[in-house]
Amino acid sequence: MKPASFLYHAPTTLEEVLTLLAEHGSDARVLAGGQSLIPLMNLRMARPEVLIDLNRCLDLAHISSGETSVAYGAMVRQRDAERSEITRSGCPLVAKALARTGPVAVRSRATIGGTLAHADRAAELPGVAMALDAILVLESASGRREVSAEDFFMGDMTTAINPDEMLTAAVFPVAEPNSYSGFFEVGLRREGVALVGIAAQVIFGEGKVIRDARLAIIGVESLPVRLRSVEADLKGRELGAALIAQAAELATQAVDPIGDVHANARYRKFVAGSLVRRALGEVGDDLERN
Repeated sequence: MKPASFLYHAPTTLEEVLTLLAEHGSDARVLAGGQSLIPLMNLRMARPEVLIDLNRCLDLAHISSGETSVAYGAMVRQRDAERSEITRSGCPLVAKALARTGPVAVRSRATIGGTLAHADRAAELPGVAMALDAILVLESASGRREVSAEDFFMGDMTTAINPDEMLTAAVFPVAEPNSYSGFFEVGLRREGVALVGIAAQVIFGEGKVIRDARLAIIGVESLPVRLRSVEADLKGRELGAALIAQAAELATQAVDPIGDVHANARYRKFVAGSLVRRALGEVGDDLERN
């Protein structure tokens, strides 16, 4: 399989990239890790006339932390982000999700910006972005704008990025004290595509009383689903077996799954509830251990 012919550019600065996007618009695609775009091009499902390779843009490969947030440049490799002490201490949910994004060889090449911009409904990091209200930074030759995860993801492989823009960074909030997180998924194999997954972060107040909860499901609908009804039911209540069972039931009611060749809608609905039960159970176990 070979891609259709295209014009290739390998800029070294963000300014050059944005100039090229302004010139070519919807005829151009940016290449990050290439784990998704290259197969699509080889199958001729994607036929960009211009390919803009970001791999020489070192200014996009940074991780920076502040008091309240951690920012990942678009070209930060998933494996680097996963293993970074900044991630493990500041955004443990990001690290746990990235550990599930594929084999080490894939994670060593794939990028933070690439997986978010591709917006596959089964991808792990978009679910984390939705759960944590991440901010996605978009830039073009005419300026910069920040978009919430809720507004950024518009459907399967569809985002708020305009033809002359690119995703340059993703900003995640630092985990608060007394917060516990987990990422779990069910797939066809250990490092394969997720059929259903959950990103969960729970913040406790006194004892086992839940002060805040953030839950997002991937793989069930065309974009990550924030389980806001479940979150609202958990807040202010003490975590226990009865509450976990109730949350799992609410989750099955909150999702409207898609069926495909891998799993039907009924199965995905059942798994969504099961994963909520598992995530909250693991959070409770972590709380007990600490």
